[in-house]
Amino acid sequence: MFLNLITNTKRILKYTLLAVLIFSPTLLPASTKIVVKDIRYWSSSDYTRVVIDLSDTVKFSKNRLSNPERLYFDLINTTISKDLKTSFSVEGGILKNVRSGQFNSDTVRVVLDVREIVDFNVSVLDNPPRLVIDIFGKEEAKKQDTMIAKKRVVIDPGHGGHDPGAIGLKGLYEKDVVLDIALKLKIILMKKKTYEVFTTRKTDVFIPLEERNAIANKKKADLFISIHANASPTRKVKGIETYLLNWTDDEEANKVAARENAISLEKMKEMKQQMDDLGVIMNDLERQNKRDESIKLAHHIQNSMVSNLNNVYKNVSDLGVKWAFFYVLFGAKMPSVLVEVSFISNPEEEKLLSKDFYRLQIAESIADAIDKYFISIPTVQKVSY
Repeated sequence: MFLNLITNTKRILKYTLLAVLIFSPTLLPASTKIVVKDIRYWSSSDYTRVVIDLSDTVKFSKNRLSNPERLYFDLINTTISKDLKTSFSVEGGILKNVRSGQFNSDTVRVVLDVREIVDFNVSVLDNPPRLVIDIFGKEEAKKQDTMIAKKRVVIDPGHGGHDPGAIGLKGLYEKDVVLDIALKLKIILMKKKTYEVFTTRKTDVFIPLEERNAIANKKKADLFISIHANASPTRKVKGIETYLLNWTDDEEANKVAARENAISLEKMKEMKQQMDDLGVIMNDLERQNKRDESIKLAHHIQNSMVSNLNNVYKNVSDLGVKWAFFYVLFGAKMPSVLVEVSFISNPEEEKLLSKDFYRLQIAESIADAIDKYFISIPTVQKVSY
């Protein structure tokens, strides 16, 4: 009888606990919810990028309302971090206020109060997971004295800080090589007196990929050039290649993009499906007809680098102009390219990249290409949506 009492007591406790869990979902593990960790932004008079940092990739819905103008995004199966600032105002630019809250037990709603806008794009990026919102306003009219106006160029040295990029067999870091090339390129262009030149970083610091072209957009740059050194598990692979933004079926090009994006090929394929469903890439490429101008820029840079380096070094491999999806190019409003200047994984090219003169020649080649690009286009570039 005593044993029966113990057994019945255990059974009662078991079913009581089960009932509590079923009817009190708040006691279930919180780890099943995706956490909205932070909200960041870069805003100007005609462009804003908002980044919502998450603990995992998220499903969402988007909506636009008027009177007053605002966008809101419902993030499914999410909860707000206790450290998140849920409401703040933004001075100047088209973004006025950011508000967020727990809309219901399973949904966080983020509201962006904006001034008059033309369009917006939304995409999900990975590693780390984040939702990226690009908002486009009416472009300000350009001044009439464009003949003497300086062209704005933003140079982006890849990687930096805790992210070394690719590392050569002798220990050469991509982040150091490309920073040096970028600073040399800036000096060359500034001497010409016809350019305003900015770099996304001047020292060995880490800049998130989504912040890099947001800097260019905020500066209202005419060109955005991201500089990188390539890498391959096959040491004998070498050469120069220049990339444009788009999806591709080229496996090697996708591997390069996956490495620069710091994600796997599988994640790239998942993202492609998501963005195809949203039509994000086509909208981005069609904006201001920048694809055609990016193609011109890419070919000028590729031809200039191969031609100039071949004058000094034998058998420089021309790997051509290619397409791939790079985070750092996505959302740039101006013609933009990513340049892989040489393979740091190749012993011969790592040795060259370690030399100051070789880096200077690369910078001079890119500068020559920029000159040729601006000569080849009309003085006034009309941007339309």
